[in-house]
Amino acid sequence: MATTNSINESLQHILNKRKEDALYRTLQQPVGLVDFCSNDYLSFARNPEIKKEVTDLSTQLNVLNGATGSRSISGNTAFAENLEKQLAAFHSAEAGLIFTSGYTANVGLFSCIAKKDDTIITDELIHASIIDGCRLSYAKRYRFAHNDTADLENKLSRATGNIFVAVESVYSMDGDIALLAEISSLCKKYNAALIVDEAHAIGVFGKNGRGLVNHFNLENEVWTRIYTFGKAMGCHGASITGSETLRNYLINFARSFIFTTALPMHSLINIQCAYHQLTGSNFSIAPLTELIHYFKNNFQKHDDVYLIDSIAPVQCVVIPGVARAKSVAGKLQEKGFDVRAIVNPSVALGKERLRISLHLHNTIGEVDALLTALNTLSV
Repeated sequence: MATTNSINESLQHILNKRKEDALYRTLQQPVGLVDFCSNDYLSFARNPEIKKEVTDLSTQLNVLNGATGSRSISGNTAFAENLEKQLAAFHSAEAGLIFTSGYTANVGLFSCIAKKDDTIITDELIHASIIDGCRLSYAKRYRFAHNDTADLENKLSRATGNIFVAVESVYSMDGDIALLAEISSLCKKYNAALIVDEAHAIGVFGKNGRGLVNHFNLENEVWTRIYTFGKAMGCHGASITGSETLRNYLINFARSFIFTTALPMHSLINIQCAYHQLTGSNFSIAPLTELIHYFKNNFQKHDDVYLIDSIAPVQCVVIPGVARAKSVAGKLQEKGFDVRAIVNPSVALGKERLRISLHLHNTIGEVDALLTALNTLSV
């Protein structure tokens, strides 16, 4: 039997190898840096109006500090169920179910919807949470080349049983968007259920930030959507929207829902207030759109360093080589910009990059200074 010392030595050996490969991760606490790395695209996490509304409503409702249990035991509330109905209506769905995070939503959904003889087909760049959910399923799983509809059709032609196709509307590590109309048509042709993860599209695209499925008018063509609140909405949790039957099925079979403590009331109130801000008459995403255009138009490509084409707040500068990408990120941090390098396994080897997030709280001056630093740094 292995001793705890030998187990720790084995783990340390693996960590040492990761350090040698320049893939070792540590936690950082950035202080005083200009934010170009968070997912707070709409700046809702720091929005004073939302903060006041959440505080006032929490006081008014005299909420508990915690949820006290799972939704199926003691953690359910009328507020949670009413919020789910509001979210479903906003996103033009029959019903919705709130999970504690985008990760638990995807793991719960994909681990239980498909059976042994069914097939799940995912884009090769799909979220890790969806990959993990698929691994817990007994279904067959195929991956198709990123945004390659010909490869998707090839996989669809080989699928058996109930068929599920999963894509992200905006890809988190590239910033590009899915070919939703074409993918939806293929799913209809092969009688497959289309699942769209809108984590990085909610708040940014569509009418009042309803997402890309709304933008392309495909609500009735998509079987279910996942809306994560930890990105542009600046809070926590996620909602899966679809049919009432799907909601009831997830309540009964999604283990990450059944065996997880519910979100506390404070988090639920935060979600409601964020949506209220999103639909307010004084809110506009136009300044963020202008920042995105400004960044794209003024970035200077050189040698093997290039910008992935994206209309989203996620702008990725590919700098091949782990050491190179990390070195540039470090130099930018020294200049006061919170920019992080993304390396394997988050992205493929040779596709290392800086993942730059633009936000409503960024200014043209900040973006200009970042561009000047990027365009003059030796990489």
